[in-house]
Amino acid sequence: MHRRKIPHTPVEITELGFGASVIGNLYRVTEPQDAAAAVDAAWDAGVRYFDTAPHYGLGLSERRLGAALRDRPRDEYVVSSKVGRLLVPNEHPRGVDDQGFVVRDDLRRQWDFSRDGVLRSLEETLERTGLDRVDVVYLHDPDEHWRQAADEAMPALADLRDQGVIGAIGAGMNQSAMLARFLRETAADVVMLAGRYTLLDQSALDDVLPAARETGKSVVAVGVFNSGLLSQDRPAEGMKYDYRNAPTDLVRRARAIAEVCERHGTTLPAAAIAFPFAHPAVVNVTLGMRTAEQVRRNVGLHARAVPDGLWAELREQGLIRADVTPPPSAAGTAPSPR
Repeated sequence: MHRRKIPHTPVEITELGFGASVIGNLYRVTEPQDAAAAVDAAWDAGVRYFDTAPHYGLGLSERRLGAALRDRPRDEYVVSSKVGRLLVPNEHPRGVDDQGFVVRDDLRRQWDFSRDGVLRSLEETLERTGLDRVDVVYLHDPDEHWRQAADEAMPALADLRDQGVIGAIGAGMNQSAMLARFLRETAADVVMLAGRYTLLDQSALDDVLPAARETGKSVVAVGVFNSGLLSQDRPAEGMKYDYRNAPTDLVRRARAIAEVCERHGTTLPAAAIAFPFAHPAVVNVTLGMRTAEQVRRNVGLHARAVPDGLWAELREQGLIRADVTPPPSAAGTAPSPR
């Protein structure tokens, strides 16, 4: 699988990444053997970028991912995790986590973007994963913590990067405006953008994507299925959009995009994975994959060629914004190997 370099860093990541939130029991239980099989299938398919976080399953995702990767050649893969939420003893457990993960709530999350919090979080991530290092570290959802995140957490990460302890640093969020600030105003190398540059939402064109181009930095795109609405060939009522039931108008729009995809000999989910790569700042699309079957399906979708004419028709019909960047081949330059 083709790799792309995070500019100004030694880190290269495969175009497709393995998002490990779901193997932390996001929304429902993932059996240990299924989690291990999913990582194995990703490895066999050439995926070498794996993303996790303490938040995912109160550490379960980090433990499972670390166990699955521990015996692999360490220099062959890249792992990213996140800081900003420390895991501390829960003084009032109710039995099950209340933030979407089906795990016991013996621990709770505590916001902390201080320098000491960053160092402690990274140390605990290394303990949970059993790995010798984390290659990329993101500030996780610092929406309400800009000042501490920018003034304390990011400089702490920059020091670790400059010492060679980690390879690249950034922030990951569901909004794009603050990510643009991180690129322009801090030492961030890369940002993880969730759900804001997809076939249904191109709001990142207003802020973070121009910021990435201007600063020569890069974007990892996640949430490209917008929580599920773009994950099937034919969208249906009751599917999720940004973690909630999709509004009827968005279901209709997704169906209209699916029909255009069919006319061009491709599918909606294949186009959803390919879409972010049309922008030159995007170096990777990371997908949450719970089972080996899901891995094989998504790798197969990524490998499909999506005709350039698809994007032109979607623009003409007003189904995507008129200022969406055309793919490199349509702009007259050679496309990246896929």
